[in-house]
Amino acid sequence: MTHYRLSAKRWHAIQTNDHRADGQFFYAVASTGIFCRPSCASRLPQRQNVRIFKTSAEALAAGFRPCKHCTPTGQPLSDAAWSAEIKQIIERHYANELNLNELAQLAHGAPYYLHHKFTAVTGQTPQQYLTQVRLAHARHFLTTTTLSISTIAQRCGWPNANYFSTLFKRKTGISPRQYREKKATHATHD
Repeated sequence: MTHYRLSAKRWHAIQTNDHRADGQFFYAVASTGIFCRPSCASRLPQRQNVRIFKTSAEALAAGFRPCKHCTPTGQPLSDAAWSAEIKQIIERHYANELNLNELAQLAHGAPYYLHHKFTAVTGQTPQQYLTQVRLAHARHFLTTTTLSISTIAQRCGWPNANYFSTLFKRKTGISPRQYREKKATHATHD
């Protein structure tokens, strides 16, 4: 599916959330996988990530998801679909500093509303899911690499190795180093 040129006029409409441009085109953001109306009040994307489409159907066909905030298809996104989208965002950005405000910006929603809907659908808060994803990646790194605990903590998005080790032990019952040794012992006995 081809997208159209991002002219100065279209970029200005996106920058100013110009309602008059709604219906003339839709813009998608390659880094988030979401598409919007020009009037969408979500955070301004980086220009190089913007793709232009004449219709919402073209944006959908190109694999972009409709924004929860501006509902560019005219149909509101279901809470379950939005929660699945939020999970994908967390899985893509787990290594970054990802607080609720940043997550809400990426998912095109309000922080409190996102927290409420995600928790209602999934049974866990966005932060709990983020921790789960980070721990899964940390376990993978611990068993498949020789990276230091500090490097693993950094690659998984934790601010420091001490915080990572404390949280890892609280969730698994053993330290990251013990986890690595235990897995290595099991691997040599198999």
